[in-house]
Amino acid sequence: MVQLDFIAVLAHWPALLRGAAFTLSLSAVAAVAGVGLGVVCAWARTWGTRGLSAGVSVYVELIRNTPFIVQLFFIYFGLPSLGLKLSPEVASVIAMVVNLGAYAAEIVRAGISSTPLGQLEAARSLALTESQVFTRVVLPPALGRVWPALVSQVVIVMLGSAVCGQISAQELSYAANLIQSRNFRAFEATAVATGIYLALAMGVRGLLNWLGPRFIFGRLPDAGQPTGH
Repeated sequence: MVQLDFIAVLAHWPALLRGAAFTLSLSAVAAVAGVGLGVVCAWARTWGTRGLSAGVSVYVELIRNTPFIVQLFFIYFGLPSLGLKLSPEVASVIAMVVNLGAYAAEIVRAGISSTPLGQLEAARSLALTESQVFTRVVLPPALGRVWPALVSQVVIVMLGSAVCGQISAQELSYAANLIQSRNFRAFEATAVATGIYLALAMGVRGLLNWLGPRFIFGRLPDAGQPTGH
């Protein structure tokens, strides 16, 4: 008869807590930098020169059509052959930022592309510069339209950070593997890690959905609702 012993795993709660905190730290840095990179790339693909747009398109397609773990291994194991040696933590952050940036670029580009032409013409008639039109008129409502998809992608990248333990980045999955290697409670360690990942994903999603309309793009009027006079 199989006997489960979750206490043997939970006794290592400091390691699990450190792993969860490290996962959140990686994800926070990747979210800010990755979404920022995505916005820049989205601008380049829609408003940039033909050459810049083509270069960004190559980057986006390359990242979106290769596995994240391959990108991580290339950065951590491949770049040292070119003389660039990175720590597991730095390599993990770079890989997550590069990955999220490519996906965020397409998500944000979809929001930008849905901007009504009349809105652009009205903004330009006010003698705003092109950068002001983009940052003040186009980008905020575009982010509002695609925010749920963007939040989902941030959560996906956070969960994908589990493979960063393969290069000894001490995130949550690394902590769970270390615990089960000591007490041989693989099922219990994996189950506890799964529960923590679930809690982190739900918490991050809820936080970002709360932050977005309050601090990033503002509240958008509901469809069909009058905007006032």
